[in-house]
Amino acid sequence: MKDPRINRLADVLVNYSTRVKKGDVVLISASGFEAAPLVKEIYSLCLKKGAKYVEYDFTLPEITRRFYGDATKPQVSFFPQHKLDFMKQVNAFIAISAADNSMVMANADQEKMIAHAKVMRPIQDWRVKNTNWVITRYPTHGGAQEAKMSLEEYEDYVFAACCIDWEAESRKQEKLKKLMDRAERVRIAASDTDLSFSIAGLPGIKCDGRFNIPDGEVFTAPMKDSVEGHITYNCPTIYQGKEFNAIRLEFRKGKIVKATCSGMDEQLNKILDTDEGARYIGEFAIGVNPGIRRPMRNILFDEKIFGSIHFTPGQCYDECDNGNKSAVHWDMVKILAGDGEIWFDDTLIQKDGLFVHKELTCLNPDG
Repeated sequence: MKDPRINRLADVLVNYSTRVKKGDVVLISASGFEAAPLVKEIYSLCLKKGAKYVEYDFTLPEITRRFYGDATKPQVSFFPQHKLDFMKQVNAFIAISAADNSMVMANADQEKMIAHAKVMRPIQDWRVKNTNWVITRYPTHGGAQEAKMSLEEYEDYVFAACCIDWEAESRKQEKLKKLMDRAERVRIAASDTDLSFSIAGLPGIKCDGRFNIPDGEVFTAPMKDSVEGHITYNCPTIYQGKEFNAIRLEFRKGKIVKATCSGMDEQLNKILDTDEGARYIGEFAIGVNPGIRRPMRNILFDEKIFGSIHFTPGQCYDECDNGNKSAVHWDMVKILAGDGEIWFDDTLIQKDGLFVHKELTCLNPDG
């Protein structure tokens, strides 16, 4: 029997997130064959909406891993112009990850992965700047295992986080955005964390289901040279197929001057040395999805944990451009529930993971 929540998720992705309309060219890109039930519903719905062309493709991470193992330098550096040419015709892009093993790239050649990411960057940049795009996840046994849940529990968790009233959430996020717009300085205080930085003149941006599903954050960026202090992240983070835990970063004049990680200092610093911008911060965000409360080793969910922040080394977003450019954009998450404070200027807005500012209490779960 088909799960009716798949239809609901397809409706969110097509009608709310990407706003597919008559005459659009749509690209549905799925990683992992288990996403097929959702791809079918999206495909059918796009046709019914009057899209003039709907393309879908499936990739398999295990085959991609072969590329990083077997490809020569000329093969890694080859730019697939045909993909960019097609992307320039696309109006709506929907990406679905249904990978069953997030560690599939753990032993892949990291240098080739970094080099290939740089080569492919123009396609991603065009998509981000010129299409209505959204990225989501489809529940798999592998995802459930990483989240330490049964598949049924994981499905309930995923669909509850994705299939919410995004228009209502957007109205709530607007209050945090306006407060962020007025603020000049931010301070984050928690265990082994004391950060301060300026956000003066940089806008707050709502993440209300338009680009990620699940969504649920409001972000800005620090002025590039303003970050001072240190932070220790308490969520596991997977980057280029490797899991990093207890990352600790120290900042001086905006730059990461010391970076440590439990047992993986060398790998961490190698990524941060990708380019100059990788040691500066491109994003500061506050997670507000009421249905996401604990880490799942899946950044699309973990960065939205209610009562969390993420403080991101690398590339900034064009919507909030602090001048930092990098091939890296690495969302690292710290949960403040039970231990932490967020200050805007001299005003405490959140304590121990719950909003205390009178304008923001509506964002609290059941608020």
